Amino acid sequence: MFNPFYKPLIMGILNVTPDSFSDGGRYSDLDSAVEQAHKMLGESVDIIDIGGESTRPGSDSVPAEEQIRRVIPVIKAIRQFSDTVISIDTTCSKVAKAAVNAGANMINDVSGGLNDVEILALAAQAELPIILMHTQGTPKTMQDNPFYEDVVSEVLEALQMRINAALNAGIKKENIVIDPGIGFGKRKQDNLDLLAHLDVLVALGYPVLLGTSRKRFMGSICDVSEPCELITATAVTTALGVMAGVKIFRVHDVKENRQAADVAWAIRQYG
Repeated sequence: MFNPFYKPLIMGILNVTPDSFSDGGRYSDLDSAVEQAHKMLGESVDIIDIGGESTRPGSDSVPAEEQIRRVIPVIKAIRQFSDTVISIDTTCSKVAKAAVNAGANMINDVSGGLNDVEILALAAQAELPIILMHTQGTPKTMQDNPFYEDVVSEVLEALQMRINAALNAGIKKENIVIDPGIGFGKRKQDNLDLLAHLDVLVALGYPVLLGTSRKRFMGSICDVSEPCELITATAVTTALGVMAGVKIFRVHDVKENRQAADVAWAIRQYG
């Protein structure tokens, strides 16, 4: 999946939640979620990332049982018509295990395994890829007052610690993906600094996932307040990420970012 000689992968976001920052409530029923999955597949998505808990700034945690109630029917329904990679977006091992049993074959943990250490053991036992993201604080508090002396070096150090924890839990190196956590406990300048130094993250030797889709810091640059108006801005970061060596892009808008990634990838072959 993460061969450096293969073109970058597009991960489509499917939030089956009532309160996600950009698309909360749009896909919270089974029919609309399945319809969106069909749409993304038609736009050449590589991975569908399904989450039952919003991680927007200020959000509260959702009990495992409720996350399971939201995500499992969607995973099972998609498995009736597609064998595409399904990622479960959760920090809870109980949710991840239920999702894997239902047909998910990747884990996306925004806590990097810090919220529930058993999620690392699950990934190791099932031999599944796991995305380890950096965040400062929890979604509830992460934007209260984030601060870094040197965000790039601090994020690198924190991610290396999570990599070591994953390896010690028995997860194979080739199954580890890292994510700098754009917008998660970061100020505008922190996000921009990380985006300017994606090549440093890539140099760690693990596939990097970039998740900038429709995020607020770009709205402040573009002077727009509606997340859905940031499709072009997101595609720009996708193209820049491809040129830096990023391998996975987590996005709401598959078609536009698929095009941006493919064109940038074609250009990069001549670099």
